[in-house]
Amino acid sequence: MKHKLLTSDAGERTFILVLDEGDEAFKCITSFAERENVTAASITAIGAFRAATIAFFEFETRNYHKIPVEVQSEVLSMLGDVALDDSGRASLHLHVVLGFSDGSTKGGHFLEGYVRPTLEVVLRETPAELKRSHRPDLGISLIDLD
Repeated sequence: MKHKLLTSDAGERTFILVLDEGDEAFKCITSFAERENVTAASITAIGAFRAATIAFFEFETRNYHKIPVEVQSEVLSMLGDVALDDSGRASLHLHVVLGFSDGSTKGGHFLEGYVRPTLEVVLRETPAELKRSHRPDLGISLIDLD
């Protein structure tokens, strides 16, 4: 993975990350956010995966149903954010829409994706600190504005 700082003004930074073939996207973006001490940011990305895992949150069971994607797909849209988890580490929340050769799509909560040939990620940091806290009543972690 390569990255470049595009802008830095009044505590706001914008980076572009260009992931290489074989990189696992979720781990690369998380590692970058931790290394750069990102505490609040939005993320957008486009590119492609050779394989990925997305998920759908089943509210009744409070569990994520994993959906493996074992074929080449285009990342038509990836959106999400970075906050700090209960232990103070970077916590990503990403959703993705994947497109396939027949024009169909699948989307959901993004868990992992192996890049082929590239993934272009724009990370826009804000001069704030967001905290994502685990909610036992829901079984997930949500941004806590209190």
